Amino acid sequence: MTRTRVGFIGAGVIAERHLDDLLGFDDVAVVALADPRAERADELAQKCDARIYPDHEAMLAEEALDAVYVCVPPFAHGAPEDALIERGIPFFVEKPLAIDVAPAERIADAIDRAGLVTAVGYHWRYLDIVEQAQRLLADRPARLALGYWLDATPPPAWWSVEARSGGQFVEQTTHIFDLARLLVGDVESVQAIAGRTPRAAFPEADVPEASVAMLRFASGAVGSIASTCLLNWPHRIGLHLFCDGLAIELSEFDLMVDVGQGRPLQRAAGDPFVREDRDFIDAVQGKPNRIRVPYAEALRTHRLATAAARAARQGEAMAVNAS
Repeated sequence: MTRTRVGFIGAGVIAERHLDDLLGFDDVAVVALADPRAERADELAQKCDARIYPDHEAMLAEEALDAVYVCVPPFAHGAPEDALIERGIPFFVEKPLAIDVAPAERIADAIDRAGLVTAVGYHWRYLDIVEQAQRLLADRPARLALGYWLDATPPPAWWSVEARSGGQFVEQTTHIFDLARLLVGDVESVQAIAGRTPRAAFPEADVPEASVAMLRFASGAVGSIASTCLLNWPHRIGLHLFCDGLAIELSEFDLMVDVGQGRPLQRAAGDPFVREDRDFIDAVQGKPNRIRVPYAEALRTHRLATAAARAARQGEAMAVNAS
């Protein structure tokens, strides 16, 4: 069997998540890892006997790769994608696509011209309970959407600095924006407010610790999505939808459907990360392309998330380009 040769740019937690999936595929070989933190790359390399490089340019100069996973912080996007597009190498990139929208727009144009296979890590779209919600909404579309990302402040120092992470809307809540787009439809405009006060535990932080985005969908539906990083645990992360005689509460782990006869709970089955990784590898191998979130589709969500962040900073409504 000829195995697909995969490299990784970035060797952090999310890279390890994908690498573990790929190690379960007998038609994939992870052969190279690029990360400036050699000790971190070495930990992953021990799992797969991959070669280690200090940066993506060194890796790409030495390795013949069929595909690459880009798992870098938001501020590090741009150069890795440019290098892969220049070499015609398909890639999977973790969200968010960038700190702001302009770099992602430029990369999307280059991908389109190159005709590359790409995928982006909006893994919620691969949940079986999300598929169930789509079926429920087919006949009774949502008219009100209430989204939440009420959680702790992640430990990486870059996360708390807006110029490096893009802020919570862009780096975390983008999953909820994506789910809202999938289940309710494209958003025409967004308004937002955000608050920030000094926090002794995070003296360098400048990201808002509380924010709310208000959405108007093209369908006429309306919604709000609230975020906070004030907690020490994930209190609520999900999307609640209200339709004619139907309420749906959806998280990454379960689905509750309320039609006035109790609150039955359906647990998610299967691993959405494995499903998205399998679809990407299959497309790279020339099999039918079932990728649910190619770069161009992820860009539509990124436009919404970055528009919400701009609306919060500027205090005015933002139109959202859904094309």
